Amino acid sequence: MSNPFKRLAPFLQDYIYNRGWTELRQVQIEACRVIFDTNAHLLLATGTASGKTEAAFLPILTTLHENPSTSISVLYISPIKALINDQFERLSDLLKQTHTEVWAWHGDVSQSRKRRLLKNPQGILQITPESLESLLINQYDELPNLFQDLRFIVIDELHAFMESERGGQILCQLSRLASFAQHPTRRIGLSATLGDYSLAKKWLQSGTQIPVISPNTEAKQRTVRLAVEHFFIPLESEEEALEPSPYHRYIFKNSKGKKCLIFTNNRSETESVIANLRHIAKTENLPDIYHVHHGSISATLREDAEAAMRKDSPAVTAATLTLELGIDIGQLERVIQINSPFSVASFLQRLGRTGRRGSPADMRFVCTEAELTSDDSFPKQIPWQLLQSIAIIQLYVEERWIEPIPSPSYPFSLLYHQTMSILAAQGELSPSTLAKEVLTLPIFSHISQADFKQVLQYLMSIDHLQKTEKGGLILGIVGEKITNSFRFYAVFADSVEYSVKGETGAIGSISILPAVGQQFALAGRTWEVLEIDVKRRSIFVKPIEGIAGISWRGRSRGKIHSKVLQKMRQVLQEETEYSYLLPGSKERLKQVRQFAKQQQLRHRNIISLDEGYCCIFPWLGTVEYDTLERLIHFCVREVMDIRKIQGVSPYYFFLRLGKTASVQELEQHLVSFCNKGLTNEDIIASMEAPRLQKYDEFIPNNLLRKAFATDCLDMEALKGLEWVS
Repeated sequence: MSNPFKRLAPFLQDYIYNRGWTELRQVQIEACRVIFDTNAHLLLATGTASGKTEAAFLPILTTLHENPSTSISVLYISPIKALINDQFERLSDLLKQTHTEVWAWHGDVSQSRKRRLLKNPQGILQITPESLESLLINQYDELPNLFQDLRFIVIDELHAFMESERGGQILCQLSRLASFAQHPTRRIGLSATLGDYSLAKKWLQSGTQIPVISPNTEAKQRTVRLAVEHFFIPLESEEEALEPSPYHRYIFKNSKGKKCLIFTNNRSETESVIANLRHIAKTENLPDIYHVHHGSISATLREDAEAAMRKDSPAVTAATLTLELGIDIGQLERVIQINSPFSVASFLQRLGRTGRRGSPADMRFVCTEAELTSDDSFPKQIPWQLLQSIAIIQLYVEERWIEPIPSPSYPFSLLYHQTMSILAAQGELSPSTLAKEVLTLPIFSHISQADFKQVLQYLMSIDHLQKTEKGGLILGIVGEKITNSFRFYAVFADSVEYSVKGETGAIGSISILPAVGQQFALAGRTWEVLEIDVKRRSIFVKPIEGIAGISWRGRSRGKIHSKVLQKMRQVLQEETEYSYLLPGSKERLKQVRQFAKQQQLRHRNIISLDEGYCCIFPWLGTVEYDTLERLIHFCVREVMDIRKIQGVSPYYFFLRLGKTASVQELEQHLVSFCNKGLTNEDIIASMEAPRLQKYDEFIPNNLLRKAFATDCLDMEALKGLEWVS
């Protein structure tokens, strides 16, 4: 295609002219080539703000202009409603000169608009997996009319789906929809961060015989500005802790007067940083330009934050992964990352939020560590977050490496969900028909007929399913109650939280119920509890001055790949200097390298400590660390008379040995058991049934053990490891 522009529909050529585009980007040229000249699926993996949405829809809309569809023509699947709303405006703008409509379908869309689509299905349907599940169940009889001439399925933020149970749900939904389409539907996957392209292509192709083309869309190399700084957090009294720390003042200085996103790894850090920045701004008589964006903030406040970021004036928003995705928030000047992200993929997503329209990408890491004391244990003297930040940066800078995304072999929670969903949609089915409907879904290829039969028998025993006089299966009383709830449509577990309301309406939600008169932080502000309605799970509050504590349990625990830990060890061992380290981080790295050299940590995995304790540094990822922990507990503990096992995943273990045990013996036993040919099943208790997913409680225990052994442990990775003391 020497000039793909000439192939585009006239109204799209006008659109491009009116916006002053001088040329199509490479990703758009390649997408046109694949969609116009082949019948293949298309995988577009290129950076944030590279024009992927237009790349997909320019040729799609052209083909539909030339050959209109008689039903919904394009199904666009998005991970979040906010991204749907954002893309709705962009697509509506593209289609302004046509009769084609864009339909958003989620909980905030009116029933009257949904009825209009059901009555006259056409155009582009934008939907989340949860709303699509609802559609498959509640509008089953309408599905042939809705999707008989479906031509394209666009899956946005493909990587976000692949690494979660929602990805398996989508593959099930696409297979179920295929039976209603009169001809094969082409799939287009959009992603900003992919490590293993072959895995992504296999995922996108799942359940079809259509090949996947992933064209080379590498854009011109962007200029990237990186900086990493390190701070010790002082051990202060409660009164002193109310004042912002030096590291908060550093963040304030680097975001002052800018359009800036601050990323954290959990909601608590998000709340804390904005509360402190707002406090500093007030003491300096500066305007309040601060916002919070995470899953426990009300939709209205999240939308306010997004709107503020789109304006040309300065705005600072602290967010979790909710703003890691491709919501349009305009031209950012800087991204600040507090402590290390869990993955290279997350780093790239966050980096990609800045540096648009030719300006350099600017990202600052702020790594924190509790102030050291003489009583601190050996591993607490290592700045783990600093090492991890450097490792993640270097893995991409040196190798362009991104984590591969594995698929589970035994997703039994999803098996339950899809079994119940299919019965809720279709009504009574024979066991053989139900097995065919469910087990032919590609995600369940490893699940046997025998396993599925056991699941069905168990579900009948707990009244989730019921057998009719004809021998068919229908939902039982308990099953109907579960599937009739809107919460059923999601395959991920949602925590029960208390809604927080002020004079102006909803603020958000918290998981820990406070007492009347107690203060807590939410949406970057401090609130005092006025009244609690326990029955309705509502808390009524008023705003007050000051900085209060946070009201969520625990911290998020993301999985870290072994390659990141191995790179951290390399960073510790080498003398390499990194140009992006600022004075504090440069000095801290120098200190810990000297410390590691003194303690011979560069070459040893096991360090002997006082009072019979020792510390193991495995330098393994989260899955391998968990496997080693179980190996020590089930095999090594007894032969070594280990009295105590503690650890911080995936960095280190503390072990307290018996009086007669030595570190050298521990090393020998670890090496022996790692190379003994043990299987994953050997380190799971016979009565154990790990319930990790939403519907695992409805799965027989022996199947849960089977799934856990296969998908969550890796004894094979421990073979050949050298444990040196």
